[in-house]
Amino acid sequence: MTDLSYSSRPHSSRPKSTCPADPLDRSHPLIVFDGVCVLCSGFVRMVVRLDRQGRFRFATAQSPFGEALFRQHGLRTDSYETNLVLIDGIAFTQLDSFVAVMAELGWPWRAAKVLLLLPRPLRNWLYDRIAENRYALFGRKDSCGIPPAELRERFLG
Repeated sequence: MTDLSYSSRPHSSRPKSTCPADPLDRSHPLIVFDGVCVLCSGFVRMVVRLDRQGRFRFATAQSPFGEALFRQHGLRTDSYETNLVLIDGIAFTQLDSFVAVMAELGWPWRAAKVLLLLPRPLRNWLYDRIAENRYALFGRKDSCGIPPAELRERFLG
């Protein structure tokens, strides 16, 4: 949806892990994801593990909060075929959402920005092929999982 030039800022200027009073606090990037998708949930688990400062917040697209954000950004709420990532008030979807998250995690994950060299139509086409087949390829849970107690403050909605 936009370029990723914001990620060149030093990460040290960001606050450490504290639960924001406002769920859309711009100092806390937000990932809205398909909570029943095994691939999407695995991506969130990976981000939790790599986000040593605990800055990222998460919401399932199936939650009222996540669904409202999908609607606000013009995304379908009958099937969640993209993640929605909000960083510094900027919305990212499709492959750009993955690149934005990786860039926020710092080096070496920031190297994912090389994907931006691909033309946007090709990036979106590649993302769509995986998104359309994610349940068949990776599986689907019956319901959204409950985060462990130590992570609950990072899950919104």
